[in-house]
Amino acid sequence: MGKYSRAEIEEAFAKFQATAAEAGVTGDWRAWSECFTEDVEYYEHHYGRMHGRAQVLDWINTTMAESINKDMSSFPIAWTMIDEDKGWIMCQVDNVMDDPGDGSDHREYNWTLLHYAGNGQFSYEEDMYNPTEFGLMIKGWIKARRAASPPRQRP
Repeated sequence: MGKYSRAEIEEAFAKFQATAAEAGVTGDWRAWSECFTEDVEYYEHHYGRMHGRAQVLDWINTTMAESINKDMSSFPIAWTMIDEDKGWIMCQVDNVMDDPGDGSDHREYNWTLLHYAGNGQFSYEEDMYNPTEFGLMIKGWIKARRAASPPRQRP
């Protein structure tokens, strides 16, 4: 048996998901960042390695406020695996773009690896994904948005 119970790990993960869902809507990522230990190690394959909750919060606030990223506000979990003996969680996160105006669905997934450290917090996160596939999804979303909201013609 691991250091932490499966129930404790699942509870922390449920809070992690709920705070990400709220942050995606509000744009305030502070509560989400508090799901991590002060000395968290965070490896995001496009943005690099970050150390410490403050650095992760600065990065996520800046990144998710940028054009295009701010239109990605939903992050449902498609599946989860928990290794309670070692405290690891592996899951598939669907990064869902807001409706571009035509009702079409634009999403791409990443795999997230989390290590549970107790007290409802994680000490490690790594996000793994294919940047080419993300880029194609974004291009499709932009095309759909432009088609749904064509520029106004001047008389």
